[in-house]
Amino acid sequence: MAGTHRPQNCPGTQRKAEEEYGRRTKPAAPEWIVERGIGVDRPPVQVHSGTCHMAGKRRRPVDREEARRLLAEGTSACTHCRPDTGLGITD
Repeated sequence: MAGTHRPQNCPGTQRKAEEEYGRRTKPAAPEWIVERGIGVDRPPVQVHSGTCHMAGKRRRPVDREEARRLLAEGTSACTHCRPDTGLGITD
């Protein structure tokens, strides 16, 4: 039919549907992150909470036990998100 409006074919509607799909399927943020250094071995540099905005680009998610182990072994804790406090580690 000429002149029939079909909302499912509107670019704005498709974009909204894609954005909603992206929000629904986005993986959850990890609970803890380790920021890694530069180089071949890329040693751990700092531990962050999973949502810390100060974490650099070279990072990987870690579980609670690995985050605790890294802090116990001397990896520094981020001074903004304080993962040591969240993990119950005090000096």
